[in-house]
Amino acid sequence: MKQKTKRARRISVKVLCLILVMSLLLAGAAVAFSYVFYGKTMDDHYKTLTGNIAQSAADMLDPRDVGNLTSAVMRIYREQIAAGNTPESEDEDVVNAYYTAFEGIEDLQAYKNCMEVLEKLEDDNGADCLYICYMDLETDKAVYIIDAAHEDACSPGDRDPIEDENRELMLKGDYTFPAYITNYGQYGWLCSAACGVKTANGTYIANAYADYSMTDIMNERHNFLKVLVIALLLIAAVLSVLLILFVRKSIVKPINQLSRAARKYVSSRDTSGPSEISKLNIRTKDEIQTLSESIKKMEEEINDYIDNLALVSREKERIGAELNVATQIQASVLPSTFPAFPDRSEFDIYAMMHPAKEVGGDFYDFFLIDNDHFAIVMADVSGKGVPAALFMMAAKNLLKSSALTMPSPKDILEHVNKQLCEGNDAEMFVTVWLGILEISTGRMLAANAGHEFPAIRRKDGRWELFKDKHGFVLAGMETARYKEYELNFEPGDKLFLYTDGVTEATDANNELFGTDRMLEALNDADDAAPHDVLTTVRQHINGFVKQAPQFDDITMLCFELKGSGEVRKVLNARTDNVTPEDVRQFVEGVLTAKNVEHSAATKLYVAVDEIVTNILQYSGAQSLDITCSANDEKAVITFSDDGIPYNPLEREDPDVTLSAEERKIGGLGIYMVKKTMDAVEYESRDGRNILTITKNTNSID
Repeated sequence: MKQKTKRARRISVKVLCLILVMSLLLAGAAVAFSYVFYGKTMDDHYKTLTGNIAQSAADMLDPRDVGNLTSAVMRIYREQIAAGNTPESEDEDVVNAYYTAFEGIEDLQAYKNCMEVLEKLEDDNGADCLYICYMDLETDKAVYIIDAAHEDACSPGDRDPIEDENRELMLKGDYTFPAYITNYGQYGWLCSAACGVKTANGTYIANAYADYSMTDIMNERHNFLKVLVIALLLIAAVLSVLLILFVRKSIVKPINQLSRAARKYVSSRDTSGPSEISKLNIRTKDEIQTLSESIKKMEEEINDYIDNLALVSREKERIGAELNVATQIQASVLPSTFPAFPDRSEFDIYAMMHPAKEVGGDFYDFFLIDNDHFAIVMADVSGKGVPAALFMMAAKNLLKSSALTMPSPKDILEHVNKQLCEGNDAEMFVTVWLGILEISTGRMLAANAGHEFPAIRRKDGRWELFKDKHGFVLAGMETARYKEYELNFEPGDKLFLYTDGVTEATDANNELFGTDRMLEALNDADDAAPHDVLTTVRQHINGFVKQAPQFDDITMLCFELKGSGEVRKVLNARTDNVTPEDVRQFVEGVLTAKNVEHSAATKLYVAVDEIVTNILQYSGAQSLDITCSANDEKAVITFSDDGIPYNPLEREDPDVTLSAEERKIGGLGIYMVKKTMDAVEYESRDGRNILTITKNTNSID
């Protein structure tokens, strides 16, 4: 009960403070506005009044009297200034001499006439004082000519500095100075204005000044402010009390009812099983009534939810078990046994995947297409979870089955893209990097369907990104076309593939790991084995993100070409600048360096002479590229020319049982090549004839 009262009081205190603050702010704003408006109105009134008095003085004064009086005063003034006498001098004798010179001015009839006019205007208008000054721009002083003040009047010859604003007006020919209000200390608050006195022809004589006392008016203004503040504070206090009473009745009391109902609902749940629905009957016709009805509805739904919680828990356990099975299935379809090919010493490969959820959309794959061709795949499916995993399975199977039947990465991607576009109602897509390596030569054909750039490290070099040309993602557009390119690997070279989960790994400050940190991690691994390379990169990622959650799958693969003691050379020549003997010497250099057995080498020389002679004489080719490689098991020679497309393997073999006269001319040379070689293959690619012959060097003929 005490806790309830304490909470209610807290709400009351907060509301009270809010109302008081708002009341004070409103009262302050009202006081400020009223005071400023009242003050401006009074100032404008007295400025206008003072200006009119100055104008009346200028109009009523006789210009001849003012002119005579001004001339007399200014003549004495200039004589005294020329003599070095000034009223500001610290020498009392000089000051006395200065003012003595002006004695007799008050006896002039012009002085008396002007004084009579000024005193009458003072009495009629209640002005504090009226006086005449001459603005002497030569000495930059306003010189007093006559002052009709009853007390503290200035003597003829007294002077004050000309204010900057008035000087600027005079330089423009304007001798009427707008009224202004100032506090002169001993004289109090004064409103002052001036109007020029001129002759009939408009010649300036002097300025008629009027001062109107504002001290009493300012005091009245301050009294008005005090009364206004007190009145508004009283009004604010009354309104605050009324508002507090209203808030307590319409807000605090209903909230207390809601609080009691909520506690009763919780206590009934704790003690008697199913909770009793609150019997609230709040009719405030506002948000609190809506809240009361919502609480009733919420209690009903909570009861229903608790009743079904056991069923939901069992369902969640079932789903968790199925997801666990899905995780195991996904892991099983990815190559996960390492070393993956223990009987192949020519290369080493390692891969890992860490899904962000139970199952992921990333996948990798690698497999032997035949004894000399090795496929590597790295892919990333859009989305996460089960849908991405299902799409990943379909994409992986299509890529592998296509790669086993199609030699070109370009053709593989285009074929798989069409297959994935069919019935893709979920509009998912997958990025893919695909490479097919010819193990014996280190030549790789690759294509990129919107995937990350691969990283390559040459032997004894550093890791660098290879910025290949991206095609469109798979399953994005059925008519998409892809381009393939060639990479050449030497023993010791490495390839690193990854998904965007590596570069987009995020720390607690939402900063990305990025490609620069990835390359730094790769280079920290130096010349390590593929397994150690991936371990190093993973350690760098973990050290960067620390405790931040993983938002994307992290998948990596590293491949290293180790070689098999192979000797490999390439000859690029023009057909008009090469002979069969040149090619024979080129091939002989490779076979000799590998110590190929004499019998096998002789058969290779004969086959090379036959093939090169046919290309030079009949193909019409202009360029001829020859690749020759030899290892402990075999020698492989590839001939590539840009001549007329021609597949010599399609030609019918000659009947060697017939005599030379009975046989058809031609075809015997390629027949001899097929019989002496262990494998002869032909393909037409990119406008070139490509013929490959293979001879096992460790077999006995």
